[in-house]
Amino acid sequence: MSKQETLPRKTFAIISHPDAGKTTLTEKVLLLGGGIRKAGTVKGKKSGVYATSDWMEIEKQRGISVTSSVMQLEYEGVQINILDTPGHQDFSEDTYRTLTAVDTAVMVIDGTKGIEAQTLKLFKVCKMRGIPILTFINKLDREGKEPLDLLAEIEEVLEMETYAMNWPIGMGKTLKGIYNRSDQSVEVFIEGQEHQVVSLEEAGLRDYETEKLDEDIMLLDEAGNTFSMEKVRDGKMTPVFFGSALSNFGVQGFLEQFVQLAAPPQPRQSSKGEVQPNAPQFSGFIFKIQANMNPKHRDRIAFLRICSGAFERGMDVTLARTGKRIKLAQSHQFFASERETVDTAYAGDIIGIYDSGNYQVGDTLLTGNDVFQYEELPQFPPERFAKVIAKNALKHKHFHKGLHQLVQEGTIQLYRTPYFDDYILGAVGELQYQVFEYRMKNEYNVDIELTYLPHSLARWVVEGEVTDRMTDSRKLLVKDLHERTVILFENDFTYNWFKDKYPEVKLSSGWDMLF
Repeated sequence: MSKQETLPRKTFAIISHPDAGKTTLTEKVLLLGGGIRKAGTVKGKKSGVYATSDWMEIEKQRGISVTSSVMQLEYEGVQINILDTPGHQDFSEDTYRTLTAVDTAVMVIDGTKGIEAQTLKLFKVCKMRGIPILTFINKLDREGKEPLDLLAEIEEVLEMETYAMNWPIGMGKTLKGIYNRSDQSVEVFIEGQEHQVVSLEEAGLRDYETEKLDEDIMLLDEAGNTFSMEKVRDGKMTPVFFGSALSNFGVQGFLEQFVQLAAPPQPRQSSKGEVQPNAPQFSGFIFKIQANMNPKHRDRIAFLRICSGAFERGMDVTLARTGKRIKLAQSHQFFASERETVDTAYAGDIIGIYDSGNYQVGDTLLTGNDVFQYEELPQFPPERFAKVIAKNALKHKHFHKGLHQLVQEGTIQLYRTPYFDDYILGAVGELQYQVFEYRMKNEYNVDIELTYLPHSLARWVVEGEVTDRMTDSRKLLVKDLHERTVILFENDFTYNWFKDKYPEVKLSSGWDMLF
């Protein structure tokens, strides 16, 4: 048995509202874990240094994450798989699907702002999927909300118990350190210097600071929640850490406790019931497809979460959707855009496999004759729509290739009108269109023209027949990528009118396809 096989696996995603410090925390975890020698920065455009997880050129230009990335490292005898996700709400679908591939989520909260809209949306997805959540309250070196108020906000808004693993001694300009409740040590904060962990007596606190800390800890001990690993694993309690990712303060302590608190690979629901990670049969599902990670080769990589059994390079597997047998000859582990060939991998690991056009997001791959499929992955209902054409008709072939490859990645949806065969793109927000346009030009050498439509709702027809007389310019009939009938409504009024006029037609928002 190899060392890699015996290592415990901890696979997690970092989620947050934009600018809460998610990517910075990822960088510092990688730095402390020995994954990188120098942390990139999303503000480093002039220096040419960028966040390690932001590998796409447009991410470097704009200083934001627009696609999920995968990084792996070994820390204290644990194999850690990190999935950094886009924080921007326009890329919610990519983030939501990524959450299906993890066993734990780390929620980063800006201590100066508290819980923000995108944090709440992502938290709800984690809760509905039963994913345990660890919380990192960031930006402790700035003036922010009182720690007790932040804990109360988490409990009230997220309806989840909290347990503070450490506790701030001051904040902003008065920040002196953080107190670790488990061993009563103090990580001393001195701006611009390496942070030392000392005993409480050696921390050099003034009497009023010690008294305030004593009062806070006594209040937490007496009125706070009792720590329960069972509640953490059930997603009913979140361990809370305070720190500053930018200053690399509190991150080491967080990482050390993370490897103990994070969930190991969990069972997965499938068409045959629950599949255990220690089952001998190899199985996994594709949660993401990324085109052109290597611009020199213009290849496509499918990201596979291994759910059970062992992967071996060159093995033959069955694609459950089609029954087709496929040889997995090219397989990689990733560090953002960097990759290396992987020969073996195990339940909990994320690997990339070369895709020549066989795979779709949500596909199940497995060995043996016992063929089953894992649960369908989320489909996010678009809120904006635009007709798309190639400006140069001679680029028709490249246009179709780029269109279908980028749509198959799942970050933008494609519809076609039944008679004129127009292509219509569906997205959550404007930024998705900007990234799509950028990638079509830079990766496929195609200039596109977008004509925005007034529609704002997509509803899938799940029962009944829709005829031409039922639709018009305000209620547009289209087909999605899977040839399912969809109606694009201009607004809530036209949608409600349609429901009242044609009660025999049953419609789905797509949300019931999410879970």
